[in-house]
Amino acid sequence: MKFIALSCTVRRALLNGRNCNGLGSTAVMAYAAPETRFLCAGAANGGLFYWRRSMASQAEAKLPEKDKEKAEAEKSVVESSYWGISRPRIMREDGTEWPWNCFMPWETYHSNLSIDLTKHHVPKNFLDKVAYRTVKLLRIPTDLFFQRRYGCRAMMLETVAAVPGMVGGMLLHLRSLRKFQQSGGWIKALMEEAENERMHLMTMVELVKPKWYERLLVIAVQGVFFNAFFVLYILSPKVAHRIVGYLEEEAIHSYTEYLKDIESGAIENVPAPAIAIDYWRLPKDAKLKDVITVIRADEAHHRDVNHFASDIHFQGKELREAPAPIGYH
Repeated sequence: MKFIALSCTVRRALLNGRNCNGLGSTAVMAYAAPETRFLCAGAANGGLFYWRRSMASQAEAKLPEKDKEKAEAEKSVVESSYWGISRPRIMREDGTEWPWNCFMPWETYHSNLSIDLTKHHVPKNFLDKVAYRTVKLLRIPTDLFFQRRYGCRAMMLETVAAVPGMVGGMLLHLRSLRKFQQSGGWIKALMEEAENERMHLMTMVELVKPKWYERLLVIAVQGVFFNAFFVLYILSPKVAHRIVGYLEEEAIHSYTEYLKDIESGAIENVPAPAIAIDYWRLPKDAKLKDVITVIRADEAHHRDVNHFASDIHFQGKELREAPAPIGYH
């Protein structure tokens, strides 16, 4: 009973942050057998621990929010260091830290604006005509829904345009593994196209905040288009690439109309998003017009790549027999 009473007293001391010297009377200490003295020692250490913890909490509370975030970030890096995985510290040319995780400095480029925007592949056979008419039919609901809201139209366009390169690159990748054949660089070229289109989307999202029903539309259209294009590419890669070539021609037309509205003042020529400035290496004072101009040039390059790929198939050859235009933006 004495031991239980003493233990209760020690526990109260621990909870109150006191050491055993504050337990009180010598009457209590007289009952302290050797096995209970270590409880007192623990109480002393517990009181010291509590005091240190309190001081640390007060100090943490005084830290600015930015310092706390930095400490948390450093902590997360330390926690992941067991695997030897951490993002290297990458600096810009001006000495500031690179802010983007979605792309690196070596993936940026200066867009080639000298490309011919007026080129058009005239349908030459039945499959070409099917591809051309299919794209023209797909444009009708787009025009009805978006009309001249070219920012929203561009956002929807890019969610679709980023699919073909991914599907084509994935299927060529599997074919290469299955047949033990190199791809002629076409896997990388198509994946580059998909990534470039995705960066178009990341830029447009900064400019146009999609509404909830537009997000639902994106999910529906992407779900249908991905599966339809997947089946089409398996059945006929030459038709699939031709359709993408015509889609890119329509994209050039849409972005040209977008630029006309910017120049006329119907759409405000706002400052370019930071992500676009870094990705295309634009001037720091770049505007929306500059961004749309470089995106349109990218679409023209994708037009050429896909019509070229379709021509290879129409000649009865495989893509791997012709060198891929890697890095052709």
